[in-house]
Amino acid sequence: METTISTTEAARHLGDVLARVKHAGEHFLLTKNDQPLARLIPAGPFGRATGAMIMNAVERLPHDPAFADDLERVNRLDRIPENPWA
Repeated sequence: METTISTTEAARHLGDVLARVKHAGEHFLLTKNDQPLARLIPAGPFGRATGAMIMNAVERLPHDPAFADDLERVNRLDRIPENPWA
């Protein structure tokens, strides 16, 4: 069930609203000037990203030649000294 409340009302009763979301699982539609602004819902359990999920996200990133150049420069300069104790 979703309850519609104004952002002013939510601010006035924030502790109660958050408790209802957390403990009763209630959903709130926050409005400002009678226009929908945001939904407040329980966060739910957080999952872990798998390697495949991360690779999928990385593959969808736009190519940035300047970033690639920066990485190449860092890799070129990031060398282990022959004698790290010197």
